[in-house]
Amino acid sequence: MRIPEPLPAPLSFEPFTVDEADAYGVSRGRLRHGRIVRLSRSIKCVDALDLADQQQLPPHRRYRAYTRVTLYSVASHRTAAEVWGFPLPAAQNDGLLHILRPAGMAPQRREGVCGHTGRLFSGEVCVVDGLALTSREKTWLDLAHRLSIVDLTVIADFLIRVPRPEYDQRVAPYATKSSLQAIISRHGGKRGIRKARLALELSRVGADSPPETRLRLALAEASLPEPQVNEPIQDDDGGLHHQPDLSYPLYRVAVEYEGAGHSRTDQVERDIGREERIRGLGWTEVRISRRHMLGDARAAVNKVRAALAAAGWRPGPSPA
Repeated sequence: MRIPEPLPAPLSFEPFTVDEADAYGVSRGRLRHGRIVRLSRSIKCVDALDLADQQQLPPHRRYRAYTRVTLYSVASHRTAAEVWGFPLPAAQNDGLLHILRPAGMAPQRREGVCGHTGRLFSGEVCVVDGLALTSREKTWLDLAHRLSIVDLTVIADFLIRVPRPEYDQRVAPYATKSSLQAIISRHGGKRGIRKARLALELSRVGADSPPETRLRLALAEASLPEPQVNEPIQDDDGGLHHQPDLSYPLYRVAVEYEGAGHSRTDQVERDIGREERIRGLGWTEVRISRRHMLGDARAAVNKVRAALAAAGWRPGPSPA
């Protein structure tokens, strides 16, 4: 049996369209070879790239062919959110590839694809490594119809977070409250728009992780005072001692969410030292872990409520 010529490198390691193969001079007969697998109408890949291999590819490489096979198609909704790295709830994953085309055009209809149509304004489409997809702001708004207000707020906090030079490879936030408000204003009447407006109102700059946002929202839902987010604790001389995840300066209560990384020996020692330092300033530290967040974060809320009550807080109107 004659061994066929290898495909050009750009076609050998990710799904490709028939038109792309044509552009590289690959004959239609070569595409009918048994080692070329049909993934969808006019989309193929080499058989060595099995499903497991495809799942290991970066998202933009898995999805590019699906945005190129039909004109004016962009990755959107959960697919775009995956590319942008949004903190998404796993339970909402439908396993489909979401493709958006401009209003007035037919949606993509093919196996494994959820086709959408909708308005796209200037600046609402980006290209990442050859993949056309909706902007971060447009993606956030498109998710509003299916996600909860809490999930939307978590993503909004992720987008507007100001990076920290010691932790991040960037200097600017992914979005701002103004840019999220602008996308809402441009798409008035869109499904989910009310949830998006409320999520934007609930969002706060400063949250470093989704659990911090969920904890903050749970405290608000329980009618506790709204905490400050990552505000520094200073001594009487203005020296900076720590930036707790959430804090109540009036009551000198600091709240820390401690993820899996806080179980390391070196981190445990740092956490103990941190607690000793702020205790020396007259503060109480409340440490919250994943188990406290189960069951609508009732255990976490109870811990914070008890600390606030011990510091003099009482339910009712906030003090001026």
